[in-house]
Amino acid sequence: MSLALGLDVGTQSTKGLLVDMESGEVIARADSAYGLIEGLPPGAAEQDPETWREAVRDVIAQLAAHPELDLGDVVTVGVSGQQHGCVVLDESNRPIRPAKLWCDTATAAEAAELSAAFGRSVPTGFTASKLLWLARHEPQNWARTKLVMLPHDYINLLLTGKAAMEVGDASGTGLFDVVERQFDAQALDAFDVLSGDAAGQGLAARLPALLDPSTPSAKFGVISEAAAKEFGLPAGALVAPGGGDNMMSAIGSGATRPGVATVSLGTSGTAFAYSDAPVIDDEGLIAPFCGSAGGWMPLLCVMNLTGLTEEVRNAFGLEHGALTEAARKVPAGCDGLLWLPYLNGERVPDLPNASGTLLGMRPGHLNAGTLYRAALEGTSLNLAWGVERLKRLGVSTTELRLVGGAARNPLWREILASCLDATVITLAEHDSAALGAAIQAQWIHGAETGRATSLEELSKRCVRPIGEPQLPVPRLRETYTALSMQFRSEVERLYGS
Repeated sequence: MSLALGLDVGTQSTKGLLVDMESGEVIARADSAYGLIEGLPPGAAEQDPETWREAVRDVIAQLAAHPELDLGDVVTVGVSGQQHGCVVLDESNRPIRPAKLWCDTATAAEAAELSAAFGRSVPTGFTASKLLWLARHEPQNWARTKLVMLPHDYINLLLTGKAAMEVGDASGTGLFDVVERQFDAQALDAFDVLSGDAAGQGLAARLPALLDPSTPSAKFGVISEAAAKEFGLPAGALVAPGGGDNMMSAIGSGATRPGVATVSLGTSGTAFAYSDAPVIDDEGLIAPFCGSAGGWMPLLCVMNLTGLTEEVRNAFGLEHGALTEAARKVPAGCDGLLWLPYLNGERVPDLPNASGTLLGMRPGHLNAGTLYRAALEGTSLNLAWGVERLKRLGVSTTELRLVGGAARNPLWREILASCLDATVITLAEHDSAALGAAIQAQWIHGAETGRATSLEELSKRCVRPIGEPQLPVPRLRETYTALSMQFRSEVERLYGS
């Protein structure tokens, strides 16, 4: 048996899937959970890269313990990682400080400065703002920084000993020319001026080489002897370029051809689709990412999704199944309770300093079912607002695929289908980023070994729908159309967006 290993290093956990390369079946899975560093100032969100390293070891050890599998059969590995995380390494490739993450909004001022200097929008969540924050607030650490990486790059470095950055993930740094698929030299120069490093080492010298897997003509690297000893993988197994979790999720959900769009429900919510050409949003709300398998991947990202439902779960001590059943008994619109879901600020709309707001509260509203439904509706209305913008930019879709852990919630699927006015298809494998990493690894392995297989064929083999499609419910569609207008009006009233 030949196995492909897909790893996804996320914000809440690292997941691993072993895929049988012949059948496309996921034959084993594992995960290792962790959290953010606690006690940081408001807006800050950080993780220690060593946490990811330990989680990858743990996941592989769990897979190795499977009684019917032999990790010696792993011939190719792909790594997905949370986007935008700022990993800075010293001259010995050791992390200098914890990584500032995509959900860190403490860098809003730096993002505004970079946007003005670059002449284009640089969202607060992107890596560039984290780097400028580091240069401004921790100049001693910036002076020690010899290499800037993203989370999945760092795991690739541990596995292979090679430093590189893949173009899809790199296009989420804010320092990238997505049309030319290379770093933006003028932006790098402008960054050096703002950071006070124009006469020093400069940012360009701290960035690794770029990899573009759109033409899989060569492997990225192989599992090194040191990594084989540390992680228990076979030395010499091929390591694919990998990519950001959204790029890998696109591959793992089949959104690598026109017409297919994916909505991912996780800590953040994303919606993305394949495009043959760059899709540029003048306001920068829709990210014009490069794909990790060719083409481009315009993407909407909202920062608040499952965080709200987790807040309700923690507050009432109930599991999501019980909360979902309670929420079903609450009428659509929650009897006037509307939740603007910006607990962590927001990227779309661009409100990094916003907070969550409950509007229309009446006696009896503060119960588990009502608050849970309000969380589902508020996040869905905000997501639908962004998807509407994606469509206005010319991204057409004929099929909407739902992935992520929350995709298993039937009530959320029902609400989303009606808010989006679209047929929603749920996929059997909700860990689409890990699956996408495994599929990309198979694609690269085939090209390297002279047995090339198209992504379309691999997608048919590995990506499978489950259950019946969820259609919009007419009565809910009418309710949510009206509620969406109220939602946007209230955001404008409170935040001026």
